[in-house]
Formats: sequence, structure tokens, C-alpha cells
Amino acid sequence: MKIMKKQIDLRSDTVTKPSTAMKKAMMAAKVGDDVYGEDPTINELEALAANMLGTQDSIFCASGTQTNLLALMTHCERGDEYIVGQHAHTYKYEGGGAAVLASIQPQPLDFEEDGTLNLEKVSQFIKPDDIHFANTKLLCLENTQAGKVLPLDYLEKAKKLADNNRLSFHLDGARVFNAAVKLKVNVKEITKYFDTISCCLSKGLGAPVGSVLCGSKKQIKKARRWRKVLGGGMRQAGFLAGAGIYALLNNIERMEQDHINALALAKGLSEIKDIHINMKIVQTNMVFADINADMFNLCNFLKQKGVVIGTSSHLRLVTHLDISKDDIDYTIQTFKDFFTSND
Repeated sequence: MKIMKKQIDLRSDTVTKPSTAMKKAMMAAKVGDDVYGEDPTINELEALAANMLGTQDSIFCASGTQTNLLALMTHCERGDEYIVGQHAHTYKYEGGGAAVLASIQPQPLDFEEDGTLNLEKVSQFIKPDDIHFANTKLLCLENTQAGKVLPLDYLEKAKKLADNNRLSFHLDGARVFNAAVKLKVNVKEITKYFDTISCCLSKGLGAPVGSVLCGSKKQIKKARRWRKVLGGGMRQAGFLAGAGIYALLNNIERMEQDHINALALAKGLSEIKDIHINMKIVQTNMVFADINADMFNLCNFLKQKGVVIGTSSHLRLVTHLDISKDDIDYTIQTFKDFFTSND
């Protein structure tokens, strides 16, 4: 079998490289000191992101971990609590920042199979006004959640629950544009339910670095102060903002191809008897699979053939703008070669 000259990296959509056009946009960016609010390209990006996501304002940060933490610190004080999914990024994959840096207590709940939180269970875990308990102040959702898209009617119900219980409502929308593309709606149809939204520019959108936190002017003003406290103030960051602007203007609609590629990958791999995939949850650009094989040997075999995957025992494959249809076909065949050689 022909070995690909390029590396096919399916570990995450964070591994994308800036295109030539994106690099040109970065190099052409006008810059200034953003801590003083004087970087024109940062200001342009923040205005663009706020407009696209339907909020009053936004703030550019180095990462989604930082924008999520800023949101939590904006909505909660020390000793408050937020309700979140057990496997949500804001709880499980951000180093415990809410608790460690902000003294905010998480109340994790199990996700349902479709990526939602059961709203009846959420209601049960909202603490009463009692000195024995932390004050429940915030509900956090994630969209997409492990590649799954939250239904719009569910978001409406969750918003009503939050309002009825005087909770703020935050969306970890790292891949919210994937959700919008899948639902074939303007992203505002998703974000309109939330007080704040974190949106990553360096995943499916293809920018090299950065996320934005969107919200009201009051919320973003508070978030800007916390960003400075956390050491997140940047100076001539317009070069990074140039990539973000290019990504928002050029790389949203093309995400549909990532979804098509992920579905093709899932269908191809499901033909292998030792790979089990729930096709119902292959909705956007992620494929999860249970594999009956030695993962160490599989990873090494694929790497030798030019295909890179994560080393976790539970396989996660992520398509992105650097993955083509030919790459998908080659990857499927490479997996088949491995299992044929190990029969």
C-alpha cells in the first residue's frame, strides 16, 4: 500500500496549520498595545465576534480554557457553585481552574447520551438558600458535546430553568459553529439563549491560537479585569487577531466538509469487525469508537504509515480543514491493513 507523504493527524482539530491566505492576513494586520485597548485588529476581531454571536461585546484570549475561566469568574464569587457536566471541558479538562484559582465549587452531573444535562436533575442539584451550602449561581452547557449537537428546543427549556432559578447561563461553545453548521442555522439561534459564550478560533475554524468570550458590556468589562489578573493581557496581539478574523469570515461554511469526512470515516471503520461505532452520535467532526485491539500496537502501526491518533484506550478521531477525502480513504484502508495483519 502507498504510504502518504503528508501526516494525517486525527488527534484533534487543534492541530490545524494556518493557510497561506491566513498567514497573509496575519502579516497585514495593524497592531497596537491591546492592554491599552489600542490594537485595531484586536478591536476589529472583538467587534466582529460579538456581532456574529449576537452579544454586545467580546474579549480575545489565548485559549478556551481562559475564556471559560473568565466566564466563571464573571458570573460567580468565591464560595459560589456552578452546575456542569461530569465530562465537560470546563470541569474535567481545565486543570480545576475554577476551584484552584477562583474558589468556585463545581457540581458535576452525568451527561445524557445525547450530550444534554437532564434538567430535572439540574433542578434537584440547585442548592437552597441555606448557610450549609454553596450558592448555586451558574449553569454551564457545552455545544458541541463530544461532537454531539444540543437541540434548540432543549436550549430554550434550559434557559427557562436558569431564569426561573436566577442562574446565569454560560455556553462552552468551543465548537459552536460546528453545531450551527450541522443544524443549518445562524449561530445566533444557538447563542441567543446564553448570557456568555466561549468560542474557540483555533479548532475547526483553523486559527493558530485564541478564543473569544462574548457577553454584555458589563460582563466583558469584568472579564477584562480578570484576564489581566490572570496574566492574560497581550500587547501587539493583532497578528493573532488577523488569523481569527480570517477564520470567522472564511472557515465556517466549509466545516460541513469536516462533518461529511467524519461520517465517511465512521462508516468505513464500522466495516471492521473489531471496531464498534455508535453511528447516532457521529453528528459533526468527531468519531468515537470501541476497539478490540492493542492500542499501543495500533498507534505505532498507523504512525509508521503516516496516520496519527490519540493513545487513549477509547478511540477519538477528529476531522478538520487539513484532512481531505483522500486522507479519509487512506486512513480507513490503513486501519483495515492493521486488523488484517493481526488476524
